[in-house]
Amino acid sequence: MEKELGRADWNKAPNSTERLWDEARFPGIRKVAWLTRRSAMEYAGFLEWLWRRGDEPCEVIDLTDVTVSDRLEQGPPRPPRLAISLAMLHPDIIASEKLWNLAEPLQASVRTRYLDLWRQLREENAPLRVVEGGTLRSAPITFFDSLLMSYATDDWQKVARIVGEGLTAEWDDGVFQTGDLVLAARVNALVESGRLEYRGKHPLEMQLSEVRLPKAPGA
Repeated sequence: MEKELGRADWNKAPNSTERLWDEARFPGIRKVAWLTRRSAMEYAGFLEWLWRRGDEPCEVIDLTDVTVSDRLEQGPPRPPRLAISLAMLHPDIIASEKLWNLAEPLQASVRTRYLDLWRQLREENAPLRVVEGGTLRSAPITFFDSLLMSYATDDWQKVARIVGEGLTAEWDDGVFQTGDLVLAARVNALVESGRLEYRGKHPLEMQLSEVRLPKAPGA
């Protein structure tokens, strides 16, 4: 985390979330997990939760192929869209669509497939995990570099714009692969490798820095 993302305080995150893991596994209470295999982060989080559950039964609300109206109570109607990420669904939409009615017991054969997949991913221990072909797979830290480079031009652009273009491209493909921090860190890595040049405070300060393709010598 320190090397790739520039986060010196990363060790605070697992400490602060351990209590939430304990609550999610608290015995004697009905367990309903919300899952979407279109979000790499949420998919991986679900698999880790299931791994920690062991053989205890649970129910699953699978939003992978669910579409929602995306119309808030006071807003204009919008075309239905895929529920790519639970974190991005407004609570009013969850309530109006009564998505909790989709809860179904997790079948033993499906649980086995999920656990086998997570066991493989844990053993591979890659820096990234991404959604590809409807499943989760390991990926190198450079996975997003070509995507980010495709938005770089000869003109200066804010890092925030490059990162935003990368995120939008994911959503247009019907997946949510990563967050802005990871993409900003890769822009910084591209700068350090000489594939991009920058001006401003620092590439990780997305609104305060700009990048462009390197100018040829003497240009």
